[in-house]
Amino acid sequence: QVQLVESGGGLGQPGGSLRLSCAASLRVFRNNAMGWFRRAPGKEREFRAAISWSGESVWYADSVKGRFTISRDNAKRTGYLQMNNLRPEDTAVYYCATRDGESWRGLYENFGQGTQVTVST
Repeated sequence: QVQLVESGGGLGQPGGSLRLSCAASLRVFRNNAMGWFRRAPGKEREFRAAISWSGESVWYADSVKGRFTISRDNAKRTGYLQMNNLRPEDTAVYYCATRDGESWRGLYENFGQGTQVTVST
């Protein structure tokens, strides 16, 4: 049963932008913090951005800070990752994930199927 569905991936140019969306079922969205992870070819999955249930607290990994923006619309049960100033090293499969509770800190229990982002000329 699919609970989280990512969209918006594709081919982006260096310096360009992409916006990822994550549509969630009520069970894995309500009262859940949300995070975005990515897995590049041949690498481990990395935790890149997160937002609390209320949206009041956000976190970014250093590699994306100042370029990526995480947000959420709780009325639509959707999360977003705006990616600006893309770099080739941002190429990866991106996954949204949720965890129970307000805080984005801790283990994430629910993951989507992922969406491919490729940054290239």
